Amino acid sequence: MAKTGTTTQGLRAAIERSGYYPALVAEAVEAAVGGEPVVSYLVHQETTFDSNEVRRHVTVLVLTRTRFIVSHTDEQAADGTSPSPYATTSTESVKLDRISSVVVSRVVANPESYTPGALPREVVLTIGWGAVSRIDLEPAACGDPNCDADHGYTGSSTADDLSLRVSEAGDGPDSVRQTLAFAQAISEATAVTGR
Repeated sequence: MAKTGTTTQGLRAAIERSGYYPALVAEAVEAAVGGEPVVSYLVHQETTFDSNEVRRHVTVLVLTRTRFIVSHTDEQAADGTSPSPYATTSTESVKLDRISSVVVSRVVANPESYTPGALPREVVLTIGWGAVSRIDLEPAACGDPNCDADHGYTGSSTADDLSLRVSEAGDGPDSVRQTLAFAQAISEATAVTGR
């Protein structure tokens, strides 16, 4: 479930409401934010199924006046490295002027009867700042079906720093609305820093 807002106290309350190791997540996020005022935030909890196990994951996105902070926390079952279950949390702090793209993809049912302001059934928020890229390569070919020459490779490079999917069916309409609000806040913030 996604939660969004604009205060440090609201951020901590949203993390606590998520119920996902709130002390651990809050400590990591608050350390990354430091003393900066929070402009906007989004807390998104996701449950995934891995073989016979259910795993939870929480992503916390925080916007300050100068930075975009991303925190991920995952839980892991006991394994060869740890005899007991454990959690891993990480934070990344990105200066706003490093953000190269904010993509908001909306999935809308019955687009022919769409009315402005209607909530999409799904939103995918993708934010790129150049830390992670994915390269997809495939053998290049020419138009001759009998050609067996080596034409090298062709492909594409895609920024793959953060992609967050929220759906009305899985997360609820409030989560979709909150994701759109955070997307607008970060889009506006990056437009200001880009001047």
